[in-house]
Amino acid sequence: MGKMKKNLRIHREGRNIIVGLTFLIFAINVPIYMYVSHWVFAIVLLLSAALLVFVTYFFRNPVRILEVDDPNFLISPADGRIVVVEPTMENEYFHEERLQVSIFMSPFNVHANWYPIEGTILVSEHQKGSHKGAWLPKSSTENERSLVVIETPSKAQLAVRQIAGAMARRIVTYAKAGKHSHRNEHLGFIKFGSRVDMYLPLDTDIFVTVGEHVKGNETIIGRLNS
Repeated sequence: MGKMKKNLRIHREGRNIIVGLTFLIFAINVPIYMYVSHWVFAIVLLLSAALLVFVTYFFRNPVRILEVDDPNFLISPADGRIVVVEPTMENEYFHEERLQVSIFMSPFNVHANWYPIEGTILVSEHQKGSHKGAWLPKSSTENERSLVVIETPSKAQLAVRQIAGAMARRIVTYAKAGKHSHRNEHLGFIKFGSRVDMYLPLDTDIFVTVGEHVKGNETIIGRLNS
């Protein structure tokens, strides 16, 4: 099927946040150390360290390079848990029934998103919306979201929708209409809890089930029948 290399680094979307948080922690802890009792300082320092560790962990960016021998394989665009695998009416772009596969990303998952397949990007657009829990079905159509539509070389079309959750307040999408999507490249990033939906042709072979945990740019979600 292919080979995969793994490595770990900090995602570019989190570098400024981590630096800013480090300075903020320093600015808070120095006065506490100088003017407040040491036991209070110890508690605040411990909480500050835990927060910095969590934020750094959240913005981890594992390097995953996957080589596959079938261009019709669909690779998971995100880490998380499969919450939907079912036919549904897609009314924002296709206006027809599509096979929906949805991945819920908790705050503890990697939040980088990858392209699931190679092709030409037909649409890349952002839509404002609410911030309901990303596990709710209504989040697909009512939350802040970004839609990316890809056409494969065999002319099959599929959509990837990044959805902001209750905690997420910013979706970053690198995809641009007219450009090409490539395996092992990031489609975007969602900050602090979210969901990714895929809308696929109805005859797509699906290899995952509801409740299954998947990894972005690693788990094979299914295969297009072109």
